[in-house]
Amino acid sequence: MRRTKVRFSLQKGDNYMKWRIIHSDGSVRYYNPNEVQLIMIGCTLKNNKKIANKIFRGETNKTVCAWIMCDDVQVIYSNFIGATPYKIYYNPRKEPNWVIYGKNADNTFRNIIYSVGKDLLCGEWICDSFCYVQTILSGE
Repeated sequence: MRRTKVRFSLQKGDNYMKWRIIHSDGSVRYYNPNEVQLIMIGCTLKNNKKIANKIFRGETNKTVCAWIMCDDVQVIYSNFIGATPYKIYYNPRKEPNWVIYGKNADNTFRNIIYSVGKDLLCGEWICDSFCYVQTILSGE
C-alpha cells in the first residue's frame, strides 16, 4: 500500500511556505497553513540523515530532507483543534533530526499528527480524543 507524503514546501514560487501533500495516487496538492488544518493518521517521521547533517554543518541549504509518511491525511477548513505543548520540531540547522519531547524522533510512528499553522503537534491525549477528531472530520 502506498502512503501519503506530507512536507512543508520551502521552494520559492507560488507554493512557498505551504503544506505539500503527495497522495498515494501520485497527485500533489498545496495548502496554505493559515487556511487549513491537516490531520495526519498513521504517521512515520522520515529524514534523509546525510542531507540533514550537511545542512547542520552548513555545507548546503534548502534541500528536501524531511517528510511525514501517513496512512491518511484529512484537510479541514474550520473547527480547528487547538495547540498543545506536544510540538514536533524539525530544523536541520539546529539539530539534524526530528525532535519530540527533546529526543530524536526520526523514523518514529505517531497515531495522529496535526498542524496548527506551520507547526506540527502530537500527544497521547489526542489518541484518547480520536472520536472528537472523527466528529470534526465528519462535520457533525
